[in-house]
Amino acid sequence: MNFKEELGRHTQEVQEIIEKYLPKEEGFQKTVLEAMNYSVRAGGKRLRPMLMLETYRMFGGGSDMIEPFMAAMEMIHTHSLVHDDLPAMDNDEYRRGQETTWMKYGEAMGVLAGDGLLNYAYETASRAFSIEPGNPAIGQAFAVLTGKTGVYGMLGGQCRDVEMAGKSLSEEELDFIYRLKTGALIEASMMIGAILAGAGDTDVQAVEQIASAVGMAFQIQDDILDVTSTVEELGKPVRSDEKNEKTTYVTLMGLEQAGKDVERISKDAIAGLDRLKAENEFLRELVLSLIDRRK
Repeated sequence: MNFKEELGRHTQEVQEIIEKYLPKEEGFQKTVLEAMNYSVRAGGKRLRPMLMLETYRMFGGGSDMIEPFMAAMEMIHTHSLVHDDLPAMDNDEYRRGQETTWMKYGEAMGVLAGDGLLNYAYETASRAFSIEPGNPAIGQAFAVLTGKTGVYGMLGGQCRDVEMAGKSLSEEELDFIYRLKTGALIEASMMIGAILAGAGDTDVQAVEQIASAVGMAFQIQDDILDVTSTVEELGKPVRSDEKNEKTTYVTLMGLEQAGKDVERISKDAIAGLDRLKAENEFLRELVLSLIDRRK
């Protein structure tokens, strides 16, 4: 398998699915709809909805009901980026190589565009109920989507991250932030794919653990890239954590140890995938690429 070619094909497939679910830019609220679509269309590898789709396929899923959940996940992820970039948060002017939403549309509209994406994500995911009425897996998946994105998931991690800016963090506190802020959406993506495909509880729990490891390795690698990469490579500002006085794995453990931790946690994630009875070679390679984004 030529992974780069396959990744390009899969990315295009996911992109087309997401595009189908974006709102029409019309009505008196047209500006916020434009800002929402601008944010989603800014680019990115669409890794979270791709993880969802490939996990779904790994467990034998083949229905269109996965599509609204995929689009919803990308909207939720984008909403978090739009709000992260705001002056009150990270105060970043560029994301994915272009102006951030608040820079292009103004700070107030940046707030509203993020709110709009989050709310519209749930509206979008709910369309799955009309695709397969009576399928109990949809309700279970919806519960995972909402739970992993709220105060006990991504939002909770963001809140603690903001609260502790400029303050010392223990490794335990940093793990908490990373598991929620970054890991929760990756967990939700893969769990939803498994649930909608009809995977059993044991497999769904195993997928959650795999995704948790992927999220942790991904975030530590992000810390490493923040101090070793360039704006051109990342498509966003580097040394942003230093600017915002945030404790990271690099500041806490050092660059060398952070690299070793990424390797160790990555191996755990791949070992977990290999233990599953279901197989998807592309998903395995995708997980590896997600963790090590320089290859």
